[in-house]
Amino acid sequence: MRIRHLQLLPLTLSILLAACAGAPTQAPPRAPVEPLATATADTPVTPSVDKIAVTPVTVDMWEQLRGSFAMADCDADPEILAWATRYTRNPQQFEDQLHDVLPQLAYVQQVAAQYDVAGEFVLLPWIESHFRPVPGRRNRPAGIWQIMPVTAGSMGLRVDGHYDGRLDVPAAANAVMKLLKQYHDEFGDWRVADYAYNAGEFTVKKYIQRHGMPADEPAMPAWPVRKVTREHLAKLLAMACVVREPDRFNVSLPTLPDEQHLVQVPLPRSMPIAQAADHAGMSVSALKDLNAAFRSDTIDSAAASYLLLPVGHAKQFRDALLDQGNRSTASASLPFNISNSDPATPSPVTSAPAITEPRQQTHTVQYGESLWQIARHYSVSTTQLQRWNHLRGNTLKPGQVLQVNGTH
Repeated sequence: MRIRHLQLLPLTLSILLAACAGAPTQAPPRAPVEPLATATADTPVTPSVDKIAVTPVTVDMWEQLRGSFAMADCDADPEILAWATRYTRNPQQFEDQLHDVLPQLAYVQQVAAQYDVAGEFVLLPWIESHFRPVPGRRNRPAGIWQIMPVTAGSMGLRVDGHYDGRLDVPAAANAVMKLLKQYHDEFGDWRVADYAYNAGEFTVKKYIQRHGMPADEPAMPAWPVRKVTREHLAKLLAMACVVREPDRFNVSLPTLPDEQHLVQVPLPRSMPIAQAADHAGMSVSALKDLNAAFRSDTIDSAAASYLLLPVGHAKQFRDALLDQGNRSTASASLPFNISNSDPATPSPVTSAPAITEPRQQTHTVQYGESLWQIARHYSVSTTQLQRWNHLRGNTLKPGQVLQVNGTH
């Protein structure tokens, strides 16, 4: 199998972290946190749906993450420092890559806190995939966690031709953090928990039978494990090292605007991905990247009853659904004539009203208006506006005149 300062939103996922930045190998006791959801091999992981928060709370994400670290620091082993240096060899490239995946990383941090998992494991998807939603092919690992199909089944993640729970960030994050917590409860050592994640629980048990539990020192357990397993732990501690001491590696940790934090939005019904993207004011590709578990062009609410969206688009998606529902209700309530006469009796012939072609309607773009806002005002889709006005994107200029109906 396969983090500068930041404001986090007060999502329903509470973050309770209390360990200090220089924590020893074993974390000091922390207040227990009730997990988001539990799962067994027969119980699919279904994380709770977040509420869209509207009042941000100032929180230093990086300090919080450092405070949740529970394993060795940068100088505990030369291999850790070597990997940290390797990761940050090109500081600008490292910062750019970290900036691109920061929404997912921030989300995973909240899930890890719910399960009271050591903060180093928030960085685990970086080690596995650089937070890329790797698609599953045949019997290959998939998702940001690089989970094998057989492992997904034991974790309660659904994998079939229509949906792959390994690429569902909320579901997979809950499943992985639950598993890591179970490993720590069983072995009492986060280093061993990482070995179990990489090499398998039964392999670790064999090492314990042969060599006993590893001592607190050295930082890297003196077990004859495979090179890839030892490197997995070294890489994880190396990324934590960079977060601990970014100045040491000439990097700056990026910030994440409030509106880019990820939340789960309830999905009342199945719908085409293109429609969901239009409702959210996002490109289809951007929405797919965040919700890669859906393998077809349709979002199946029976597989996952939520979408993962940035806060800035979550409210837009919700408002679009409400607006659509209100218009449907209004349409259904329009009066219509039902004849009470005998069905066999022909109705009197009436002359059909003349059909009047609607006049072309235009809208002058005002400063600050978006294509989605205009589409919503005129009860059309952004795709229709783009087609009628020959637009290649969503960029508008103040004073631009748009056609807002289909009349030519």
